[in-house]
Amino acid sequence: MALPMRDHPHRRATITQRCLIFAASHGHSRRQSTPRDKQHMTSTKAALISALTRTDNPRRETLRRELARSKPTGRRAGLKPKLVLASASPRRLTLLGQVGIEPDALRPSSIEEQPFKGEMPRSLVTRLARAKAETARDQIANDKDIADAYVLAADTVVAVGRRILMKPRFVEEELATLQLLSGRNHRVITGLCLITPDDRVRLKIVDTRIRFKRLSKEEIEAYIASREWRGKAGGYAIQGLAGCFVQKVVGSYTNVVGLPLTEVVSMLLGEAFPIHFNWLRLGEADPE
Repeated sequence: MALPMRDHPHRRATITQRCLIFAASHGHSRRQSTPRDKQHMTSTKAALISALTRTDNPRRETLRRELARSKPTGRRAGLKPKLVLASASPRRLTLLGQVGIEPDALRPSSIEEQPFKGEMPRSLVTRLARAKAETARDQIANDKDIADAYVLAADTVVAVGRRILMKPRFVEEELATLQLLSGRNHRVITGLCLITPDDRVRLKIVDTRIRFKRLSKEEIEAYIASREWRGKAGGYAIQGLAGCFVQKVVGSYTNVVGLPLTEVVSMLLGEAFPIHFNWLRLGEADPE
């Protein structure tokens, strides 16, 4: 006759039960429990339950969320909305200033920008732009001066077909990049992300097509020696010396420089950010 399987009490016990069994039995198994022991066991049980159910996540409520829930009243009702740029790029600041936009703060984000295996260029710039914007938004969430600001972020890559060209770090990488671009078409793709004060997210992709002339060995060597390519997506600056390499531009020129202004202004206006306010101030400051 088959013997019944022994039912081990720890086989079906949860983690909490095991901890409680150990705590209750440890040191008390061979003597009768006293009121003091029971009090100790109760406190031990409470401590274990607290430890097992505790969360280390930060408090979710932020000043930004509180402000988003409340309607602007008093002094806040008459204030011009604020803008935070999730970048420290001088080119992007210059381009925004060109259309009268002055960010109230800069919050550059240090995130990993390497593409995932098999990730397409458009998917990459969308993911990175959103990650930058959300990181900047979290940085200002409890800053009383800019907690309710708009947050703008962008990420730009250069692509030849499906191949993504990252920013060259060394001369050898820049040489390979220029040799690849020489006499070919490539695309400059920018992902834009705008987060409104009530945390609505708007995303847009801008795609510009560029054709380079065929570059001579002397031109490549001279451009590398200029060091203008450092820190540039695709290893060149169209607004600089490399402007003479470009035969054709289809799409947004400012996108290639660093930020597609038409699309940025359109996104901000679509979310009621007063772009033209500064234009009127410029007119008042420069009377005929």
